[in-house]
Amino acid sequence: MKTLLCVTAMLAISSPAAAIAEAPPLPTTGRDLAAACAICHGTNGWSAGGRLPNLAGQPEEYLVKQMRDFRDGNRPATIMTQIAKGYTEEQYQLMAAFLASQKTR
Repeated sequence: MKTLLCVTAMLAISSPAAAIAEAPPLPTTGRDLAAACAICHGTNGWSAGGRLPNLAGQPEEYLVKQMRDFRDGNRPATIMTQIAKGYTEEQYQLMAAFLASQKTR
């Protein structure tokens, strides 16, 4: 009986978390994730002042590759190496899709 209660309690606790983890991303998830990029790369990926690369309008594949390269140490950087390690592959894809959809100036 104790075993059954423990198993039932564990399922009740873990089910909501599993449902959240498997939920598809919202249409705004890429935009929301890319908002962190605005600090350095400007709103919607358009770098103010041109000191840093524009991300807006870049091809998705290019943006994802750059994030992987930062994460893996294939593209050295001071800050981006650490930032890239904080995202999943799916999040790279979502951010890249949003940034690629932004118009360039």
